[in-house]
Amino acid sequence: MRLLYITNGITGVGGLERVLSVKASYLADNLGYEICIISLNEKGEKPFYEFSSKIIFRSVEVTKKKYEYFFGIRRIIKEFRPEVISVCDDGLKGFFVPLWIGSKAKIIYERHVSKEMVTLGRKPNLKQKMSFLLMDIGSRLFDRFIVLTNDNKQQWKSKNVTVIPNPLPFYPDSILKLDTKRIVSIGKISIQKGYERLAETWNLIEYKYPGWSIDIYGSVSENSKLPELIRGASIQIHDPVKQIQDVYLTSSIYVLPSRFEGFGMVLIEAMSCGVPCVAFDCPCGPRDIIKNGVDGFLVENGNIEQFAKQLSVLIEDEELRKEMGRNARCNVQRYNVSVIAGMWDKLFKSL
Repeated sequence: MRLLYITNGITGVGGLERVLSVKASYLADNLGYEICIISLNEKGEKPFYEFSSKIIFRSVEVTKKKYEYFFGIRRIIKEFRPEVISVCDDGLKGFFVPLWIGSKAKIIYERHVSKEMVTLGRKPNLKQKMSFLLMDIGSRLFDRFIVLTNDNKQQWKSKNVTVIPNPLPFYPDSILKLDTKRIVSIGKISIQKGYERLAETWNLIEYKYPGWSIDIYGSVSENSKLPELIRGASIQIHDPVKQIQDVYLTSSIYVLPSRFEGFGMVLIEAMSCGVPCVAFDCPCGPRDIIKNGVDGFLVENGNIEQFAKQLSVLIEDEELRKEMGRNARCNVQRYNVSVIAGMWDKLFKSL
């Protein structure tokens, strides 16, 4: 089957790029899909994550002339002749691809962000309300509209919505001892990720746990004052790394202080390594992934004192960490790439 993805970029370090590399590579290498990925303004650039050598990459170079986007994509589609087109463009323009694509291929849309990520967790303003209205209309133009979580599904009125979660990029063979005094978190230093809430949490309990440390791996936006607040709480910030698995494998606890998520990829990655997690019960993702009290802790969103309490429980009880870590590894097997790719394969063949 010939499958074409339309996305804004593949050279970034974000979750969408990571998931696409895992999913598309598996479909190409293991299920025999012929795959082409179209991105914007990335001619000659290399992806941050590793993709299968069987995948074709094409870039549409767009200047101020917006029509270049439409004609560039239509030209590639005419050459590749896909049977299925998957749109991964979270911008408003992506919702209306079926109106101008000029192809008889089945068209699906993959939504990788929640509405909270658009509004930054606030009530939508008038412009955002209009955008959401247009998105609701556009979502009905696709043969299938794919979201990552059950929370996400509730945000859309269309009857063509299907939940397919992200796949695990790895599942280590080794089981961690969880005896290091290291807590980690991964993600861009931004309002969404809530790291100042983690700093507030750590300020409450750090004095009780000498030798324990928190390390954050993520890029920092220019002119952001958040790093100063975070480092002031004796938390170390590191640049993103490709071999993120090594970060999980040298930790004992994972924390997710986010205000909102699109899925929570870092949770299933940490859990696959046998690392128990403490996360705010934010929209969207954590409550789909974590079984509270079994393989981690879900905390009322924004409740700093409760977050500190549950983090303290895992710090103080090594046996509980190990038990939850074992449960976590079992739980996330449902996100194995072979399982998720099988869901995609079944979907594509049903169109």
